[in-house]
Amino acid sequence: MTASTRKRDPFHAKDTMTTPMGPRAVYRLDRLKGLGPVDTLPYCIKVLLEACLRNVDDFIVTQDHVKALAGYDPKNVGEVEIPFMPGRVVLQDFTGVPAVVDLAAMREAIVKLTGNVGSAEKVNPLVPCDLVIDHSVQVDAFGSPQALRINSKLEFERNLERYQFLKWGQRAFNNFRVVPPATGIVHQVNLEYLATVVWDGAGEQAGAIYPDSLVGTDSHTTMINGLGIVGWGVGGIEAEAVMLGQPIYMLIPEVVGVRLSGKLAEGCTATDLVLRVTELLRKRGVVGKFVEFFGPGLSHMPVSTRATIANMAPEYGATIGFFPVDEHTITYLRLSGRDAGLLQLVEEYSKLQGLWRDDSREVRYTEVLELDLGTVEPSLAGPKRPQDRIALGAMQKQWRSDLHGKTFARPENAPAQAVELDGQKFEVKDGSVVVAAITSCTNTSNPEVMIAAGLVARKAAARGLTRKPWVKTSLAPGSKVVTEYFRAADLTKDLDAIGFNLVGYGCTTCIGNSGPLPEPISQAIQQGDLVATSVLSGNRNFEGRINPDVKANYLASPPLVVAYAIAGTVDIDLQKDPIATDKDGKEVFLRDIWPSQAEVQALIDECVTREQFIVQYSDVFKGAEEWQAIAEVQSQLYAWDEDSTYIQNPPFFAELTPEVRPIRPIQGARVLAAMGDSVTTDHISPAGSIKRDSPAGKFLISRGVTPEMFNQYGARRGNDRVMTRGTFANTRIRNALVELQVPGGKEGGYTVDFLDNQVKFIYDAAVHYQEAGVPLVVLAGKDYGMGSSRDWAAKGTFLLGVKAVIAESFERIHRSNLVGMGVLPLQFKAGESRTSLGLRGDEVFDVAVDDDVRPLQEVRVTARNAASGAVVREFAAIARLDTPVEVEYYRNGGILHTVLRKMAG
Repeated sequence: MTASTRKRDPFHAKDTMTTPMGPRAVYRLDRLKGLGPVDTLPYCIKVLLEACLRNVDDFIVTQDHVKALAGYDPKNVGEVEIPFMPGRVVLQDFTGVPAVVDLAAMREAIVKLTGNVGSAEKVNPLVPCDLVIDHSVQVDAFGSPQALRINSKLEFERNLERYQFLKWGQRAFNNFRVVPPATGIVHQVNLEYLATVVWDGAGEQAGAIYPDSLVGTDSHTTMINGLGIVGWGVGGIEAEAVMLGQPIYMLIPEVVGVRLSGKLAEGCTATDLVLRVTELLRKRGVVGKFVEFFGPGLSHMPVSTRATIANMAPEYGATIGFFPVDEHTITYLRLSGRDAGLLQLVEEYSKLQGLWRDDSREVRYTEVLELDLGTVEPSLAGPKRPQDRIALGAMQKQWRSDLHGKTFARPENAPAQAVELDGQKFEVKDGSVVVAAITSCTNTSNPEVMIAAGLVARKAAARGLTRKPWVKTSLAPGSKVVTEYFRAADLTKDLDAIGFNLVGYGCTTCIGNSGPLPEPISQAIQQGDLVATSVLSGNRNFEGRINPDVKANYLASPPLVVAYAIAGTVDIDLQKDPIATDKDGKEVFLRDIWPSQAEVQALIDECVTREQFIVQYSDVFKGAEEWQAIAEVQSQLYAWDEDSTYIQNPPFFAELTPEVRPIRPIQGARVLAAMGDSVTTDHISPAGSIKRDSPAGKFLISRGVTPEMFNQYGARRGNDRVMTRGTFANTRIRNALVELQVPGGKEGGYTVDFLDNQVKFIYDAAVHYQEAGVPLVVLAGKDYGMGSSRDWAAKGTFLLGVKAVIAESFERIHRSNLVGMGVLPLQFKAGESRTSLGLRGDEVFDVAVDDDVRPLQEVRVTARNAASGAVVREFAAIARLDTPVEVEYYRNGGILHTVLRKMAG
């Protein structure tokens, strides 16, 4: 039974509000004042409270849940679990395709489980779901007017099977829409079009209005927090459960308030601000917490800047980075083409519910941090983590320290490599910028930084400057609206002149779809073992993510990306040194081509218009001719093609039985990988290029796929046979087990197979272990699974036969995904680690977990000598099954198994 079939109003909070659409039901928060200090609740907690209040049924959502939130004590939150029922789900295609594959597989599984073909209809989204195809376009062509056409053509050639499958899903499932390729990035489309701030309910919520809320299969779903909407990234596994009517079970979060004051100084951008915020909050420690921004600094801060800050919540570790609704929200809704009725509804409803920002109202937070916007300075972040901010003036010094220090350990005066390309001869050396990309939702949704980039290009082009010949430049806007205001401002020709031609609409470089470097440059980097660099306006710069030839990656604002493309190196002080020499032989400094805030704002006021949004989103689901030409097939069950290298029926439900099996101890497990700190989901399940000689590459070649048509791992996520082979296949990952056999270790997805003591690919070893019936564990350090909300990082781990991951700490989404796949996350006790306990990784492990396990219970782990069986070390680890529901998911073998059994009755 679902919550909606047993709705009740025990608090007499239901009321009627007159709206532009007619009378609507509202669930008034001011009726709960007798339960606690509702007036002083953080705005984001009020949204959770309204969702619980509206869905009370004393079955899934109880009166106690409402009382717990209404009585929220920020200084003593405790460990209280609540169910949150988001209003909708957004997906991007890298994570959305496997989500739809799972739904198709669940339809097949429930038919087998029940013996009834009609039961397939039970597997159907019960909340609105939008999938935006934005992760598939790659930067193959660049620096020419034909780049967009070439890249788009290749995108459809590579991804036709995936797009055919999504078209089937669009017809097969209710409440499921697909935004076609070449439209924009999911988060920017969400911000500019899909989001409503206040939702007019439909289906089981018809007749009610309530705050827009969502979860998304991308960690940067938080960008929508900038519009006053509660939403965050979850794994595809959790998102599928929400789609099927299940709530997100969560502990009531602590809320950290960040008080913003002052104004950004001349020359500073929203990107510089978000890098400062990321540094501040990551150092403070906000993992698992909500962050809410307030204070006088918001009075002059547009939604575009707020969205930039909210976008990088995963980078600073928070679940959300929330900005309450205010007059800037209304201004943005008006600009982006929303109708007048919605604007009226948002303002009136937000004020009625106490969700409208009011600086005179006291709000109580768990703690408050202060940031004076006037202290922000131009910055980059890198070379491997987004929280490692570097002031622009310190960039050259930090680069040299990292190059010759422990980060890269390169010798002084390492020789440069001679290159000849397109008739030009030059040298590539350590620090050469070989990728400069204006990319990613973080910045391409922000007209201030995009116009600034165009103006830097204009001023540079006027002096006869352009990119260095070794720099691969690209411009990938987050929506077609950006193209329209560039044209209106006459900036397109200037960006083209520097080499920033339009390459596509999508994530591109930030997700690893940077495409290959020109072959002579790639060869030079490999031959010289050079530390080549990238500068991108993205949010992620983890090693191995951007391009396999690039070791150092720096996040920067779009105008700085243009500047570094012209400079061609990070080994430069852009605040003191000339960036280049102009056509007249005169030195040009960055300050000579940097626009003022007044120049930027004048172009925005003149060239960014409401009509651009209305026109570009008037027929957003239609798509280009190539999309329209894909035939639509209507059927309840998908016709799987055994020969497909993109879409396969995953084996997740192969052993599903109607009965739940009890939890049993893990015995005789061997270690598949032993890793250090900050292992990302990119390390575990890369999204980028597939190496020819990797297990996945060899598999594709065996199926007749040529290397130039390999596509990316992200595009192959609908095929478990590719993705399992790609798990732990990142070219930069380091497995400490290899050091037991190879002095100094070996970079890449290798391990020691202790059944034959051979060093081999992790996939090959895992297959050998599975054939022998040996369970596996992974050992790791701090922040295991940080980064993208990548469900295949958990799915691949599960399919390799890993039963438990023992780490010093976990990032939120990946820990949840492991539970969702039936893999046990175990956390070393405080102060303990693999190294402190003296674990080499060649031991045999027993984990004493059983059917009586409780949330956050300590579990005994025994490491034994493989040869003698003698106990090497016995220690307690914390079972990171954080809630009773997660214990139930683990007992069932995963969240989808739990849902399927419930559906089957």
